[in-house]
Amino acid sequence: MSSVRAYAWIAGVWVFVLGGYTAAVLMIKPGYSLTTFGDLTQCVLPLLVNGCLLLNAGTSHWRRNIFWMLLALSCTLWMFGQFQWTYFEVYLRQPFPDLFPGDIIFFLHGVPLMAALALQPHWRRAQPQWRFGYLDFGLLLVWWVFLYGFFVLPWMYVVPSVEQYNFSYNLLANIQNLLIAGGIGYLWLRTRGPWRKIYAHVFAGTTLYMLASLVINVAIDEHRYHTGSLYDLPLLASFLWLGTAGVVAYRHRAELEEPAGEADAARDNELHRRENVVIARLATATVLSLPLFAIWALRFSEDSGPVIEFRLMGVLLASLPLGVLVFFRQHLSEADRVRLLANSEKSLADLQRMQEHLVQSEKLVSLGQLAAGAAHEINNPLTAILGFSDLLAEDSALPERTRRTAGKIREQARRTKTLVANLQSFARQVPSERVLLDVNTIISNAVQLRALDLSAATRIELQLEAVLPGVRGDGHQLLQVFFNILSNSLDAMEAAGGVLTIKSLRERGNVVVLFSDTGPGMQEPNRVFDPFYTTKPVGKGTGLGLSVCYGFVQEHGGRITCANRPEGGAVFRVELPAVLASFPVRDLSTPVPLPLAQKKS
Repeated sequence: MSSVRAYAWIAGVWVFVLGGYTAAVLMIKPGYSLTTFGDLTQCVLPLLVNGCLLLNAGTSHWRRNIFWMLLALSCTLWMFGQFQWTYFEVYLRQPFPDLFPGDIIFFLHGVPLMAALALQPHWRRAQPQWRFGYLDFGLLLVWWVFLYGFFVLPWMYVVPSVEQYNFSYNLLANIQNLLIAGGIGYLWLRTRGPWRKIYAHVFAGTTLYMLASLVINVAIDEHRYHTGSLYDLPLLASFLWLGTAGVVAYRHRAELEEPAGEADAARDNELHRRENVVIARLATATVLSLPLFAIWALRFSEDSGPVIEFRLMGVLLASLPLGVLVFFRQHLSEADRVRLLANSEKSLADLQRMQEHLVQSEKLVSLGQLAAGAAHEINNPLTAILGFSDLLAEDSALPERTRRTAGKIREQARRTKTLVANLQSFARQVPSERVLLDVNTIISNAVQLRALDLSAATRIELQLEAVLPGVRGDGHQLLQVFFNILSNSLDAMEAAGGVLTIKSLRERGNVVVLFSDTGPGMQEPNRVFDPFYTTKPVGKGTGLGLSVCYGFVQEHGGRITCANRPEGGAVFRVELPAVLASFPVRDLSTPVPLPLAQKKS
């Protein structure tokens, strides 16, 4: 339904209700029939308005749902009060009594509206939770009901007086209506978008109700009002306007689901913080006002003794729920302070730990730079050793034994040069590039680099699949990944010894590398890739190695996981997307160190 057609329907409903009611008032003579028509109309209309409001109470946002339900509850309470009026005028055929206890229902119908103000459904939160602002608003609501008992009820139960009762009731009800209209108007002015339209209609409805109630009360005091008169038209229009707000909100439900911008969210948060401060101060003032009411009743009131006694008893009774709410608020406040203190201590400990890790990282960076520089300097004499050993090994004038010795020197020099090249790659002294790689070669290089300080109690078994597809990536990054996993597994087995099995295989469209050790396993496998998470003593680990590995593997479009083996130990699984059409040729010229036991599957 288009907007023009929808608003045409709304206007038609307005004309039908108000026009029909006006026509009936002018056509039906004042008496029982007109009174019955007016009472029934005022009973049915709030029920229809409730349907329009509750259209919006089925969303996934709890704040909106409760807001619309509170508006509907307000209309329901007013309808119950109207039922009482109808019972006397239609069923009993007698005027509504001037001093009637059921008047409190008409007064209390404004309390759900005041509670709805505290929700502010335009301001989103993920879950409902107790907030100090809501408790403060609860204090205000309890205090407001106390005012009704303090100022109105004495003239009904203690010293019945129609004049005093009507004056006190009308004054308090009009103040309540003014506060509700002012609060809705404030929300209307501070919001934007569809909520501004919704609040505008709610503000118009509550303002019209305030004016209609004021006019009707004056007409009742002057004995010019009767049910079914034209004085009821503004009252009916106010309910129609509330129903219009529900229909407008339902039509804009898609726009209400759109997330607010960062600037609007920050603005709402700041305004909400200021409002909470104001409400907290008002709530504190309500508690402090109880002794003032008691002092006024005792020292400054000119009322009779029974009225003063009744009011003092009301102060004592009101202090009980207010005291409970204050106690509960204090309890939550203390719990919140304890939580904030614990979070602050944890943040401070994390900051100190991070500083230690940064210092350790700087040391590792310096060590890496030193190692890279040393490797660069070692290359120069290595080049000379290789050159002279080649000359000696190929010099036919030398004895055979001397040439064999020169050949061994050449082999060890080449092996040393390979280790230095791996060390330079690990220190990232070469530019990053993505090329076609053989995973088995990178694994072998990482093993050779780590085997330099391999303890006698640990050994490495290689189970590398002979024919693997290539992977495209940065060989230096993958070398760091494999080296870090190797080091962690060997460190875990350092005390008791064990075997680290490295297996490569092809699985669907991926190249998979498994690092399985026989160590004690991981305490929290799901956290090993978290930054700064480490189980090593202070100074032996930064908790960043596996985090870097996780980032490198993600950059290659792969996946790395960790789990504990049922038979004991941990297993790291690295999956890398394969280039299925390419099978790189492995460089098998690099010798494998003696401590390794290698098997080819």
